[in-house]
Amino acid sequence: MSVDFNLYLITDRKVTKVSLPEAVRFALKGGVRAVQLREKDLPMRELLALAQDLRKITKEFNARLFINDRVDVAVAVDADGVHLGGRSMPPAAARRIAGRNMLIGVSTHSIEEAREAEKGGADLITFGPIFSTPSKAKFGAPIGVEALRLVKKNVRIPVFGLGGIKSENIAQVMRAGADGVAMISAILAADDIQTAAELMNRRIGDWRGK
Repeated sequence: MSVDFNLYLITDRKVTKVSLPEAVRFALKGGVRAVQLREKDLPMRELLALAQDLRKITKEFNARLFINDRVDVAVAVDADGVHLGGRSMPPAAARRIAGRNMLIGVSTHSIEEAREAEKGGADLITFGPIFSTPSKAKFGAPIGVEALRLVKKNVRIPVFGLGGIKSENIAQVMRAGADGVAMISAILAADDIQTAAELMNRRIGDWRGK
């Protein structure tokens, strides 16, 4: 399975003005083709039910669905991938459970972590926070686009810039060599989610077309 998308939407139901399934549907209408379900505080049954809902919706739009951390949920709903964090099982262990046909993403915050993820068998990584953002404050100060440029020189798998990315700074991220961008609030917290997604897609497309 290939990484065939450039805009990677990560969910946070607490920032949306509508239900999460509805928000995801608007984002998909706006051109998003990969969604990571990341709702860490949900009990298992609720998370599984939400994953099943998003699996149906993403299939309608021929979009990828990733599940954060929970390989078991990803397998249960026939997701396209699982996305692992620093406290998740290593990519190689996840691969043994998920099989060869599931994409494995890994969150990274340094060149060392990026190299380790690639070595462990990750298919893609998110790297950040590139810019200042409340959701990534626990990882410290933003690492900036130069760090992203260095990571791209050190790994061969796709790298998605993450953290504080908005329509006005997407060009900086893409110019540094990113294969795409990962976003939460820039899309999900928008008053018009579909229009926000269309704008982000257009900005990425404008850059990739150069």
